Amino acid sequence: MTESKPGIKVEIFGNEYRIKGQADAEYVKRVAAYVDEKMRQLSQMSVTGAVSKIAILTAINIADELFRERQEREKAMEKLSHRLEEIGE
Repeated sequence: MTESKPGIKVEIFGNEYRIKGQADAEYVKRVAAYVDEKMRQLSQMSVTGAVSKIAILTAINIADELFRERQEREKAMEKLSHRLEEIGE
């Protein structure tokens, strides 16, 4: 009898991982596919093939995307707040 391992099986940059957590399986797979895509894009532009370096650079790029999105959201919220204040006056 084969015992299945817990977690959601995903493949990122040719390596298989089992992700445990509360998130929906399809969501986890989409996130993993996004990371895989970003790593593959970076590996095509990179001179070095070191997986750890590609992973770190990918993490930095994704963190940059996150910070930019947060900054845009904050600007939009400030703009909305000012607009609501103008309407309330």
